[in-house]
Amino acid sequence: MGEVDNSKRSYNMSKIKGKDTKPELIVRKILYKNGYRYRLHSTKVVGKPDIIFEKRKKIIFVHGCFWHRHENCKYSTSPKTNKSFWNRKFDDNVRRDKYVRKQLLKMGYELMIIWECQTKNISDLESRLFDFVGPVRLMDKN
Repeated sequence: MGEVDNSKRSYNMSKIKGKDTKPELIVRKILYKNGYRYRLHSTKVVGKPDIIFEKRKKIIFVHGCFWHRHENCKYSTSPKTNKSFWNRKFDDNVRRDKYVRKQLLKMGYELMIIWECQTKNISDLESRLFDFVGPVRLMDKN
């Protein structure tokens, strides 16, 4: 991969979305087509989780491997330039993720993290999601 000048990199980074990402849409589509109903990015809950099952007290985060530093993942690369900036950015993200998880567990939520790379194998992803969320109930089909 070639070097990119600062203005081009800044432009590229500004186009990265924080919600409604491709991995998140994959997870949501699987859940919805199987009858599950959920809330998205609720500001009422610490960390604005990606997917919330309020009545079940279950939360799913869909994390990008790069931004949230998925250990031993090929997508969790580090930029070669401005290393101190990136290391600080990544450390802040990881620290915030830990804090949010701790707060949600204190509030009685069960948590699941789906990593971006785990959205590539749909059948495994479906199994994990259905095991975590449990069977579809009448209240889910609103």
